[in-house]
Amino acid sequence: MTTRVLAVGYQPNWLTILESPFMHNALIGGTVVALASGLMGYFIVVRRNAFASHALAHMGLPGATGAVLLGVPPVLGLGVFCVGGALVIGALGKRAADRDVVTGTTLAFATGLGLFFNSLATKSSSTMTNVLFGNLLAITHEQLVGFSTLFLVLTLCVAVIYRPLMYSSVNPAVAEAKGVPVRALSVVFMVLLALAATMAVQAVGTLLLFALLVTPAATGIMLTPRPSLAMAISAVTSVFSVWVGLGASAMFNVPPSFLVVTVACGIWFTVWLVDRRRGRVAAVLDDGP
Repeated sequence: MTTRVLAVGYQPNWLTILESPFMHNALIGGTVVALASGLMGYFIVVRRNAFASHALAHMGLPGATGAVLLGVPPVLGLGVFCVGGALVIGALGKRAADRDVVTGTTLAFATGLGLFFNSLATKSSSTMTNVLFGNLLAITHEQLVGFSTLFLVLTLCVAVIYRPLMYSSVNPAVAEAKGVPVRALSVVFMVLLALAATMAVQAVGTLLLFALLVTPAATGIMLTPRPSLAMAISAVTSVFSVWVGLGASAMFNVPPSFLVVTVACGIWFTVWLVDRRRGRVAAVLDDGP
């Protein structure tokens, strides 16, 4: 029995729901995805790859619908198209302006291809819905294994290329002059970003991807100039958003993806307001007598 409060169903048995196996899978899977997003998010913001991260998720749509046509798992097609799009963007988009053009062009083609595949597959409507909006509550044990493996790969790869990647992200021109393989690092980073996007899409969907990959990282960067600390803040913010979102979804019977997004964006907006207020106070003090 549920009690209606402002058209939202409050569920008195929400603690029992939180103890259910599917909620445990959602909590573990969401946490792994949030940690991976926090790890990659800092570089996404610093390298100005926010549009690329959003586009990669949409590029996975034709992969998922095409996989339905071939009778293979949609996540396999999703990952293949995300990585393929990442290779194209990383190889052809060396400069920021070129990268945006390549990203937009590739995204347009991928979107059209996705619509074409969807028109051919009679069973792909639910697949498209899951890709667009995600489904934390449907995470399986097999996906948990996949998430954990991808997170381990992401962590190891970032650890290996951390210093040159940071250098090329902050000042690519100087890094290239010093002999840092900027283009190769760009391709590697885009592939890692594609793997992170593949994970995040299954949790929050393509339309809400920014909530995990970009928004917490932007929050961390506003709070500290130290990269490692900003990454930690990003990861903590992502995990907190997932936990609160899942808890609130069990309590009020609301889709968890929406709540995860709401919490992450609420934290970012609060930090943005405080940061802006501090900037105004500092400006007043500097202009004082």
